[in-house]
Amino acid sequence: MIHPVKIILKPGKEAAVKRFHPWIFSGAIDKTEGAPREGDIIEVLSARREFLALGHYLPGSIAVKLFSFEQAEINDGFWKSKLKAAWQFRASLGLIDGNVANAYRLVFSEGDLLPGLIIDFYNGVAVIQAHSVGMHRLLPVFTDALRELYGEKLIAVYDKSSETMEKSKLITRNSKLFLKTADSSHRSVISQSGRAEGKEAGLTDHFLFGSSGPIGITETGHRFSVDFIRGQKTGFFLDQRGNRIFAQFYAKDKKVLNAFCYSGAFSVYALKGGASMVHSVDSSRMAIEWTEENLRLNGCDPDRHKSFVADVKKHLVETGEKYDMIILDPPAFAKTHHVTNNALHAYIHINAEAMKRMTPGGILFTFSCSQPISRDMFRSAIQSAAIETGRQVRILHQLAQGPDHPVDICHPEGEYLKGLILEVN
Repeated sequence: MIHPVKIILKPGKEAAVKRFHPWIFSGAIDKTEGAPREGDIIEVLSARREFLALGHYLPGSIAVKLFSFEQAEINDGFWKSKLKAAWQFRASLGLIDGNVANAYRLVFSEGDLLPGLIIDFYNGVAVIQAHSVGMHRLLPVFTDALRELYGEKLIAVYDKSSETMEKSKLITRNSKLFLKTADSSHRSVISQSGRAEGKEAGLTDHFLFGSSGPIGITETGHRFSVDFIRGQKTGFFLDQRGNRIFAQFYAKDKKVLNAFCYSGAFSVYALKGGASMVHSVDSSRMAIEWTEENLRLNGCDPDRHKSFVADVKKHLVETGEKYDMIILDPPAFAKTHHVTNNALHAYIHINAEAMKRMTPGGILFTFSCSQPISRDMFRSAIQSAAIETGRQVRILHQLAQGPDHPVDICHPEGEYLKGLILEVN
């Protein structure tokens, strides 16, 4: 199939593409044939005009996100086959049968060669987040594919893209829609239909198929209620499934602090593991309400749990409590490379305060979900926190996201979740 818009790379810039890295940076482009608009399909050619890949155009430092390294006819069948391949991979992990959990990540963006698309499946409800105009235009196709894959098991499909699409700021000028991105002054007509993308253009989260309220899920024998409409991201942090099992293993007879607890999944696992007491802290009252609901769902002893609606940093500084185990799973401190230095200082500070609150020989679970912060950078921040507090720290485990969040070996940027289990003396 011939695509009307082509991008020709500078000499030597094809190497990364041939290693299957899914991004084309604007600096690698020599020239463009045609007038690409955001979301258009782009054919990428080498300087010698050999075919390299197909992708969606973005006006910014990442100019193209690739979804195929082979020539292909891009139609509904193409996209449905890619979604089916993602489903089959999860089936091979034993997730589809529901024996381990009935909630999992079905599509993980570049990890499934569907950059800009996230789909999480919650016991019959598929929650979609599109991070690009190209993928957002395809939501009806993906909805049809989900209905074909799951049949009567599919209760609803929910589009939760308004927040992720909001970074594409829309303005109206001379009766035309233009896009202004955070890192580019490029302007282009948004879509052939003229329908605007993003909150400023009236994009709202909504059901694409069916309807549902909060949905109940099970995970390794534990029960959780997921409010995918009001909750963070798609509603639940599926990437921590395996890491929560470690928390259950280490919690026996320990006094545990679950900081940034969100809906309390780590608290449930810790109590089920025999923790003597668990304190759950989050600045959101709604998150604390979800935590307490999930504790009730699992029959946890209320006398062994206490909730705090509080700023975690302030709580760590002001509390007089000492803990045998602390879980630190903060929101991303760095969403772009421009703020990595500030983020590293934040990780040093929060981990140092946690170490000050730990009994000798205590266990610290600490995480970073900031994609720009590499594993080495995060480890250096933890080392700095240990030096600052004078604590002797040993690494017991190095953690990452679960296998339903696969990382292409040639796309290390996909490894966004970094974690360490530490002994603090």
